[in-house]
Amino acid sequence: MIKVLLADDEESIRSSLKKYFRIKNIDLETAENGKEALLMLKSMSFDAVISDLRMPQMDGLELLKHTREEGIDIPFIMISAHGEINDAVSALKEGANDFIVKPFNPEELVIKINTLYENMNLKRIINLEKKDFSLIGDSEAMTRIKSLIIRTAPADSTVLITGESGTGKEVIAREIHKHSRVSGGPFVAINIGGVNESLLESELFGYEKGAFTGAQARKTGLFEVANGGTLFLDEMGDMPLSLQVKILRVLQERKIQRLGSTEEIDISARIIAATNKNLENLVKTGAFREDLYYRLNVIRINVPPLRERKDDIALLAAYIISKLNKSMARKIKGLEDGALERLKGYSFPGNIREMENIIERAFIYTEGEYIKKEDIEIKEKKAEREEGKARTMKEIEREAIILALKRNSGNRTRASEELGISRRSLINKIEEYSIKD
Repeated sequence: MIKVLLADDEESIRSSLKKYFRIKNIDLETAENGKEALLMLKSMSFDAVISDLRMPQMDGLELLKHTREEGIDIPFIMISAHGEINDAVSALKEGANDFIVKPFNPEELVIKINTLYENMNLKRIINLEKKDFSLIGDSEAMTRIKSLIIRTAPADSTVLITGESGTGKEVIAREIHKHSRVSGGPFVAINIGGVNESLLESELFGYEKGAFTGAQARKTGLFEVANGGTLFLDEMGDMPLSLQVKILRVLQERKIQRLGSTEEIDISARIIAATNKNLENLVKTGAFREDLYYRLNVIRINVPPLRERKDDIALLAAYIISKLNKSMARKIKGLEDGALERLKGYSFPGNIREMENIIERAFIYTEGEYIKKEDIEIKEKKAEREEGKARTMKEIEREAIILALKRNSGNRTRASEELGISRRSLINKIEEYSIKD
């Protein structure tokens, strides 16, 4: 939805345009003068500004000048009366994109806004195509994901990122935020599966003092903290059914209520969700609301597992080695050919997180400047060769979990960290595969 700020001292114009724009699917925020509008521009994100030329305290021309001085690059439409045409032309020289003369047809204003918005998105896409990405990899899959980010970032639409644990879903969410129009705002992430169900609601929505026993002061929830930026809801498939209806309301109404309060608070954060679960199957079994699924699944980015993009392994290994050299004060130059081939021959059930763990262990074992084949400890692959037959991914995943639990003396928290999944996901896998203590 396009978000527009209107600065006008006439209450009748503010209220009538707000009603009309709502019909046209445009979210309109209003200010009584330029001073109030400037404060809103500094704290919130908008796609365009409509400003009356004549207003008390700060007029439209001053607002335009201050906006440009603050470095806020946003399309500007000036409203002028018949006798103010010369002033409107001056506004164009100062950087306004267009002007409209009173009395005007609201539909004409909507057309101008839509045109400016489309041009702005085109400009953003052109600029994004020239930028470098933090995403490591140049495989066909990663090239496609980068292209999706370019087209997804400028919009406000909800994004659903799917893929196995450890594939880098949060990295992609951060890329979308970095290239979006709210990049100057906060990026707030929460792992749904890592928060106790009884605490999750208060973490997301916040609470008022006295809302429950122990609520000694007001707490701001993450939906509010992320205003003007992006809220990343990781492991959305673990969201309890009891909370799903409240999340749905936020996506529909863009409003929340703190626990213990009746006051509604506007939410401007962009929502990006991620899951390693099959939400379609959860919908069929009744574990996930169908209406919430469709609200989340506006734009979808599926991240393939590492075993399906092995062309990226060499680049990822180089990146991980560079990062470990800094953190461990080493000077490892890279992988010997045999070590790289060993990595490429592995299925990586834990994906990139598991690859980081394998290379970090190799750092400890290696004594030279290059990591050798024998420094790469992959027991699961060795077991496959001894069996002399291919195994299913479930068999490989089950064995990886058992080995991680053994290496960590049964400590599920440490095992989940090694595997790159949440503790709750590990417990679910232990139950699914009937793994005994």
